[in-house]
Amino acid sequence: MNTTDLMAASRRAGDHPALETAARVGYAVNGVLHVVIGIIALRLAFGSKGTSADQSGALGSMADNGLGMLLLWVAVVAWLGLALWQVTEAISGGWEVSDRVKAGSKAVVYLVLSWTAFKFASGHGSSSKSQSTDFTATLMKQPAGQWLVGIVGLVVVGVGVYHVVKGWKKKFITDLESYPGKWIVKAGRVGYIAKGIALVIVGGLFVLAAVRHKPSEARGLDGALHNLLGAPGGEVLLALVAIGLIAFGVYSFGRARHADV
Repeated sequence: MNTTDLMAASRRAGDHPALETAARVGYAVNGVLHVVIGIIALRLAFGSKGTSADQSGALGSMADNGLGMLLLWVAVVAWLGLALWQVTEAISGGWEVSDRVKAGSKAVVYLVLSWTAFKFASGHGSSSKSQSTDFTATLMKQPAGQWLVGIVGLVVVGVGVYHVVKGWKKKFITDLESYPGKWIVKAGRVGYIAKGIALVIVGGLFVLAAVRHKPSEARGLDGALHNLLGAPGGEVLLALVAIGLIAFGVYSFGRARHADV
């Protein structure tokens, strides 16, 4: 099979109704995840303690009841389908290398989400904060480990800045095949900016961990939101970011219907 045949086969697979449906459900489940994280972060801003304000906290809270468990298993399948659809986009998409790299990167993200949801659904979930620290510690032990951790942090900061720009300029509309309505667009704009700010802080913590040679500084999204809470006016800032994450979830529901898949 030559490259042309591979691209054609991948395009047919990506256009299959079952995979398209899985991708749309995946976006919807992504919306639920962001809404739950946003609610946890909002409660944290008002003094609540306990649940981690990140994907592990959100998925763990879903595993506490029957409906949540059902949603977790739906998430496993839907995110896996969304990852496979991104793989077909990476293979059969446009000739721009950047587009293929973005599709491939998203496929990895959704595969990780699917696996994480499976771990929680099967009763073996673990904290994202500890995973971030363990990953950073392992990376730090490698040759030029501090530089590697710093580079990871700068990449995450770059992704965060990209999200802020994408939200501010409303570039996310190009991901849709039809106009979703002004309220979904507003939610997307607020959501992308808030998520970008959170990612910039996450990346900053990785850079800080590299500079101080302390893996414990890299604490993922939950650590970033706690850092934000500790800043002057932190409760208000965290509440705004939390509302933004909920808005991103609302946009994701709109994307599930209007996505260009």
